[in-house]
Amino acid sequence: MNNNGTGRAALADSAAADLDPARLRDVFGTFATGVVAVTAFDDGRPTGLAANSFTSVSLDPPLVSFCAALTSSTWPRIRGARRLAVNVLAANQREVCERFAAKGGDKAAGLDWFSSPGGAPLVAGSLTWLECSVEHEYPAGDHLVVIARVRQAGGPFAGSPLLFFRSQYGRWAPAPG
Repeated sequence: MNNNGTGRAALADSAAADLDPARLRDVFGTFATGVVAVTAFDDGRPTGLAANSFTSVSLDPPLVSFCAALTSSTWPRIRGARRLAVNVLAANQREVCERFAAKGGDKAAGLDWFSSPGGAPLVAGSLTWLECSVEHEYPAGDHLVVIARVRQAGGPFAGSPLLFFRSQYGRWAPAPG
């Protein structure tokens, strides 16, 4: 193998082709994540999707990112909105997460909403919210990486975040000691 790394890249590509998707999901699942509901109005009705791929990207300019599955039927209905909201879900909002993670249907039916200053639907009871506009989308495997510019923010409000770890929901608690 030479020192320019080409041997390592070829070996990595060969090993990646042999990865079992179920095993890889288990490995990825060992990284605990928070959960957000990405929401917007579609024809005057709130809609949304759940994501655990949310992260801050930049403070200047204020940018965040999340991923939407290529198979999502909701993302195409959100992407064209003038404003969308990223709602950081609280530990007691597991049902909200499961509704937004489900395929099809009126995911927002019966949920308490209020509007952000720019008109995006906000999920009542969330720990915090960010009102955003879509800046960029990048295809990445079976998902789109969405970069969104933060326009306004609310909170943080009291509570503990909803966490996702090893395909289960939980809540954060400080480590002893």
